[in-house]
Amino acid sequence: MAKPVVAVVGRPNVGKSTLFNKLIGQRLSIVEDTPGVTRDRIFAECEWRGRKFMLADTGGIEPKTDDVILAQMRDQAQLAIEQADVIVLVTDLRSGVTANDQSVATMLQKSGKPVVLCVNKCDTPGAPPAEFYEFYNLGLGDPVAVSSVHGMGTGDLLDAVFEFMPPVEEEEEESDVIKVAVIGKPNAGKSSLVNCVAGEERSIVSNIAGTTRDAIDTHIHNKHGDFIFIDTAGLRRKSKVDDNIEKYSVLRAQMAVERADVCVIMIDATEGFTEQDSKVAGIAHEKGKACIIAVNKWDAVEKDDKTMDQMRKKLAVDFSFMSYAPFIFISAKTGQRVDRLFELIKFVSEQNSMRIKTGMLNDVLAQATARVQPPTDKGKRLRIYYVTQPSTNPPTFVFFVNRAELFHFSYQRYLENQFRDTFGLEGTPVRFIVREKGDRTTQ
Repeated sequence: MAKPVVAVVGRPNVGKSTLFNKLIGQRLSIVEDTPGVTRDRIFAECEWRGRKFMLADTGGIEPKTDDVILAQMRDQAQLAIEQADVIVLVTDLRSGVTANDQSVATMLQKSGKPVVLCVNKCDTPGAPPAEFYEFYNLGLGDPVAVSSVHGMGTGDLLDAVFEFMPPVEEEEEESDVIKVAVIGKPNAGKSSLVNCVAGEERSIVSNIAGTTRDAIDTHIHNKHGDFIFIDTAGLRRKSKVDDNIEKYSVLRAQMAVERADVCVIMIDATEGFTEQDSKVAGIAHEKGKACIIAVNKWDAVEKDDKTMDQMRKKLAVDFSFMSYAPFIFISAKTGQRVDRLFELIKFVSEQNSMRIKTGMLNDVLAQATARVQPPTDKGKRLRIYYVTQPSTNPPTFVFFVNRAELFHFSYQRYLENQFRDTFGLEGTPVRFIVREKGDRTTQ
């Protein structure tokens, strides 16, 4: 399910980043009393009243400026506004309504998006001062008084945002459709693969890196089932992301991963593994998605009967952090092994949603702990009382133990390998949660 996007916008130095950090509960945006510190959009997940959404912090909007950086920041903010479901306009009580506030408010009204007006720096408890009511002149409805420094009024602000969010029912899609995000660095052949499986020129295919600016959905029905392929702009190194639209493409790729059930990570066989491939794969791994590593352009590689095995062994070392992911060597240009890719997608999706009975889990746990004793520290041995699986996508296992600090990573890895040997769980990460008596939780 796609998460709604809430964009925090406003002119420079009204406290947008401070508010952003307060809402997400961590210091992610740089906060400084200098206009223009936040130049790029920063995104983080936020939750309110059981609803998760993506919160976007933006650089300040200067509607009319000759400054190049401020103009770029304005363009960044406008891109965020275009993609947002709800917009929070932040203003400053101390400076009152300015001409720039009026200009930004007019721009937001033209966008047709729902807008929540936030009057920041209302730092005194109690009824808002008389200056607060001046903000009704912006024509954006009832303003919400907030102190981003102290956190006052943030609940009211989130309540107002919540009312404008799209209904959950509209976002739901049929569960038997597998959503596949095709991700990778630029020019790895992502659009070519989508065009190949769709049988048409759905995405623009070009050798110019960065041709695909947005995430594009392609519905496919074939003998393997129903699929939605999400083609994404390639993820580049941040140092090379110097174009405003490409910066936003990074977010779109991350959100495509969020929406997906399966991620096909495209590797260029003619270039081999790069650090950027690791970072791209890491996004899917951290989100707990089923993953397939597709080595594309295999038709362009000079090879003998040992080439595939040699590359497979090398990539297994490069992708050691996600050793569960299967490899497939394809050519999106010729269609080589693309049919086999569909089989793999269906298989890893089933593995990602696998649910194992508690009795079976504890039988394997008992055998594993009998074979290799749990670790000890200063005469105290780890005791694992039992394990259960509360959720899937990815498969998540909760271990109830006497002391969480004794459950070392190496022993967790041993138990993970035992579970994989017994139940498969191929193509999916797994999550371990450790709980002590007293319900203290660690991961």
